[in-house]
Amino acid sequence: MTAARILVYTRTTAYRHDSVPAGVTALRTLGFGVDATGDPADLEAPLDPYAAVVFLSTSGEVLTEAARAGLRAYVEEGGGFAGVHAAACTEYDWPYYGELLGARFARHPAYQPGKAVIEDRGHPATRHLPAVWEFTDEWYDFRESPRGAVHVLVSADESSYDGGGMGEDHPLAWCREQGAGRVFYTALGHASEAYQDPDFLAHLRGGIGWAAGLPD
Repeated sequence: MTAARILVYTRTTAYRHDSVPAGVTALRTLGFGVDATGDPADLEAPLDPYAAVVFLSTSGEVLTEAARAGLRAYVEEGGGFAGVHAAACTEYDWPYYGELLGARFARHPAYQPGKAVIEDRGHPATRHLPAVWEFTDEWYDFRESPRGAVHVLVSADESSYDGGGMGEDHPLAWCREQGAGRVFYTALGHASEAYQDPDFLAHLRGGIGWAAGLPD
């Protein structure tokens, strides 16, 4: 059986994470056929061959107007979209992207260990995880909680680390539908070490697979 193909987009015009190459390498191990690119022209081309488009720690304004139109049409017509970590620091000038992803990055405290609480134990992105998942990351704060507009899968326990700014309602990973398409986002994935963690890799595999409409 031919692996489902995904387009992994890695362009940055602001901060660039050192973990991007490790993320691309890891996604290639998860059973997908991966085309990785930092060229917006590749999103101007037809996206129909792909089961999902993944923004892997993109940042800043990374799309041309034609690429924006192509991505929007792809998702609205049933394509999958997944954002990882700094995907929430992307396309601040395009209102549709904020709606698509569900929330926009505001700030983060220091990189440190903390605890994530699994809110949905049945989703493909989370069903393998313990009820409380100990992880090390940047614990992104968002401009506002997306709860109500998204289905929250994982939230942060701000009492488990220093510097959290959202309080008791602090989603970290979620899913939603947009038009005929599906969207998955996880705020985790800052460091290269994350892409060697079996639990995090299963989180990515399940979330991207769900967005792509693949069997569980």
